[in-house]
Amino acid sequence: MNLLFLGRDSRAILTYLLCRFIMQRIAKKITRLLPLLVASISLVSCASKEDTTTEEVAATGMSVNSGYGNSSVRGPVPQNPNVRLPSDISGSSSVSISSGDRSQKNIALTFDDGPHPVNTPRLLDILRRRNVKATFYVIGNLVERYPHIAQRIVAEGHEIGNHTWNHPNLQKLGESQVRSELDKTRDVIVKACGVQPRTMRPPYGSLSTSQRNWIYRDYGYPTVMWDVDPLDWKKPGSGVVASRLINGTRNGSILLVHDLHAGSVSAMPQTIDTLLRQGYQFVTVSQLIAAKETVAVR
Repeated sequence: MNLLFLGRDSRAILTYLLCRFIMQRIAKKITRLLPLLVASISLVSCASKEDTTTEEVAATGMSVNSGYGNSSVRGPVPQNPNVRLPSDISGSSSVSISSGDRSQKNIALTFDDGPHPVNTPRLLDILRRRNVKATFYVIGNLVERYPHIAQRIVAEGHEIGNHTWNHPNLQKLGESQVRSELDKTRDVIVKACGVQPRTMRPPYGSLSTSQRNWIYRDYGYPTVMWDVDPLDWKKPGSGVVASRLINGTRNGSILLVHDLHAGSVSAMPQTIDTLLRQGYQFVTVSQLIAAKETVAVR
């Protein structure tokens, strides 16, 4: 119909009817699509909840550990035995060490660069469930920021070591600067935990022979390195971290891990459970050094 041949009123009526017809058609389509839209929104909402990070949960004040789970853990987990080895290394002759006695299936699990406000408590839950005692090489300024986590580390039977105040490359510092890094970290550990660190680990493993010698002479700290490094600082994924740790471990190994990385902590159940089932037992670094010294004396 050509609207030009109609009167003004007729055109207005027809325009109104046409608009009403179009609106009704649109309304019907929306009604049909509405359930799909609601379902899509629900799926997005669920995905958002699943993707919420542990840090975001922690920010809400909710417990960050109560819902932790790992697909590699089903039923009872293997338990590390109660290891009764000496840990007094005051008479040790080891200026530097990267592994323990190769004739015994004792290994030391070490964690660097914490304490982390979320990852370290989650890690401590994992270790406690398996009766594993580890050694934590902590950064002084983080102990100052999170003293309650450092206190928990010591209270649950783990060893705590000196990893400097600000994580610098010590080879690039003068002696007075190195001393400041070690002194401040030692003092904040004593203040928070009431214990003295027994060993130290240089950031990046960077420390000259002369530095190792005078640190041992003046602080009594053996420099603790490692022989198993999963390169977890590159964040290759928890499965890769676990595989590298498991495949690289042998009698007397010192395993290097960083508890500031969530993926590294997530690799621990598979790593620990597998190594326990292979007959290894976890000890602290001091126990590993003391046992190696005892064997050497024989």
